[in-house]
Formats: sequence, C-alpha cells, structure tokens
Amino acid sequence: MEVADIFRAQGSNFIDRHRDRIRFQQLKVMRAIQHCRTAALGGHIDICPRCGGDKTISYNSCRNRHCPKCQTQARQRWIEARKQELLQTRYFHVVFTLPHELHSVILQNEADVYNLLFRAVADTLLEVGANPEHLGAEIGFFGILHTWGQNLLFHPHLHCVIPGGGLSPDHSHWIHPKFPFFLPIKVLSKVFRGKFVDGLKRMHRENRLTLAGSLERMAEPKCFAAFLRTLFRQDWVVYAKPAFGGPEQVLCYLGRYTHRIAISNHRLVSFDGNTVTFRWRDYARGNKQRLMTVSADEFIRRFLVHVLPKGFVRIRHFGFMANYQRSSSLDLCRQRLEMLPVIRSTEIAPAVSSWVCPKCGGTMTIVERVTAVQLKWRFVPICFSDTS
Repeated sequence: MEVADIFRAQGSNFIDRHRDRIRFQQLKVMRAIQHCRTAALGGHIDICPRCGGDKTISYNSCRNRHCPKCQTQARQRWIEARKQELLQTRYFHVVFTLPHELHSVILQNEADVYNLLFRAVADTLLEVGANPEHLGAEIGFFGILHTWGQNLLFHPHLHCVIPGGGLSPDHSHWIHPKFPFFLPIKVLSKVFRGKFVDGLKRMHRENRLTLAGSLERMAEPKCFAAFLRTLFRQDWVVYAKPAFGGPEQVLCYLGRYTHRIAISNHRLVSFDGNTVTFRWRDYARGNKQRLMTVSADEFIRRFLVHVLPKGFVRIRHFGFMANYQRSSSLDLCRQRLEMLPVIRSTEIAPAVSSWVCPKCGGTMTIVERVTAVQLKWRFVPICFSDTS
C-alpha cells in the first residue's frame, strides 16, 4: 500500500472536484508520486560484472522531496555531510509552534509566513542566547520546518537542533548552558511571540499579506490589530526535549526528522478505493497509536496541504552554523572544546550503485540508460527492480 496507489485511483477525481483550488506545485507533486519508479520516468539497464547474470531494469525515481519513496537516499547524503560538523557536546531539541488562530493566514501566505517563522525563531534564540542572564554566548543551530501533525492536519512548527553552549563574545572559550533545557522556555516563548507578531504587523503595514475570502475584513488596520491582540492572550508553545547524549544520538535523531514527509507508506493500513485507513500517534492522550479512516478525497487534501512553495528551503542554519561561516566557525568551536581537528578529504568518491546483485551480492553496474519511450517500444529480457 502506497500513497501513489491512492493518487492513481482517486487523483483524477480529486482534481476534477477541486481544480480551482489546486496549485500548480501540488499538481506536480501528485504527478511525480504517481510516476515514481515506473516506466513513465525511464530507467537504466544494469548487470552484475561479478556473476554476469541477467540484465535488470531499474526504473528512475522522481526525486521529489514530498515523495515517500525518494527520501531515504537524500536523508543519508545529508547526514553524511553533517557527520564532520558535529561537536563533542550535548545537543538540545527545541520546537516552536504557531497557534491555531494563524492557520488561515498562513495558508494564504505560505512562503512569506514560513520565512517569518524562521527569522523570528532565529532572532529569538540568538538574542536570548547572547543575554548574559541566560547564557551570554554566540550559539549555532539549524531549524527544520514541519507543517503536519500525526493526523495529517495542518500544524506548522519548527524543530531546532542546538549544540549545548556557545562561543564567548571574544571567542576565547566555550560557555556551557546554565539550565537543564539550555535556555529558559518561558522567556523563549514570550520573545518568540513578540518577534513573530511584530513581523506580521510589519507585513500587513507594507501590504505584503494576502487576505481573501473569510479573511477579507482583516485587510482593515483596526480589524487586523484586534486579531493580533487575541494572539497575546495565550502562551505560545515552545517545547524543549531533554538533551541528547552525544553526537551519535544526534545522527540517529536526524535520520528520523530531517527528510520526513507528512506521511510515509508504512503508516498506511488499507485502501478500499474510497476510504483510507492509516496509523497515527495520539500525543494528547498518552502517546497511544490509533487508526484513522478518512475518505480518499480528504486524505489527498490533507496530504497536499503540506506541499511547500517552489524552491522553499525547509532546513536552514544560523549563528556559528550559518552557511557563510560554517567551516571556520566550527573549526574554532572544536578548538575551544579541545576536539581533534577534522581532516577534510579532497578526493571525489567514486559513484556506487544504489543496489546489489540479488544472486551474488556484487555491486550492479549501469550499462545503458533508457527513456520512457524506449522502455515502451524496446524489448529487453528483464527482471524488475524498484531501485533507482
């Protein structure tokens, strides 16, 4: 059972019913997932040089970042690149969540509001971390945007992974955290709320917000100001998990979170052509695993809500881990933590096939690449593989 099966069975009907509300980017995602690892995307012919077995056709992957089948290799490549960046210190996980009242505004202004979320979280952590009352150090971290809950409903939040501590203002030593959860949660919540609302207010003042349909009345400054006041009547959720034990645990964690999508294929239980049943974890009621059944139309709608705008970067680095200074800053951090220097290899690793021979376990070699048209009209003795 795969998401692709649901799209193939009910995708056309969904498009016909909701054509005026589907974005082009969502249509591209549906098409990519339906065609992933099928003859429609072409493929390549492989053979094992060790045993010289039968030729095999591997269909190409769509490589779309929303596809359940294409994230494993992307995740592994990203984690390998991060291995040399880990520091010998505890790591903390902090989650910033936007309140439910903002969901309608976000859905009409996804790219702008998600960018604001990243800026507000980054400014909050850097400001509170630099305050001598809390840490008094220059910190570094990266954030990962998730827009879903376990039930596939819209739930935008930012996961931040932060090394425990930071560089002193003069960069002469490493400062360790004073609090069990790295930085005080209540302070983070208030500062985050203030910075986000201030940014939203500025966007409204500069006419950069789309407010249509039921939100049209909020285009008036007084109505929007009244809406913003309601956001200050509640505490915004900032959640900190206990610290990781070390770099190895961080890598294990990253494998679960960095390239996650709204729902993976292994959570699907059944699909009868009209309804979909999937597993979900009910965090509000004892973290119990439950089953949810929804119509295929509702399942597709929930899935497509989480398609990000074209080109949007959902993993971003800040502080001493920012892209423009990451290498030099991390070298300095290693010195202050008395770690061994990292020796960076300049050699280019040879290309390795992503799968092995089913007969002898040898590495398969690509002997020819074929297009979708060639696959359709050309006969090749084959035994199929779904590896790209």
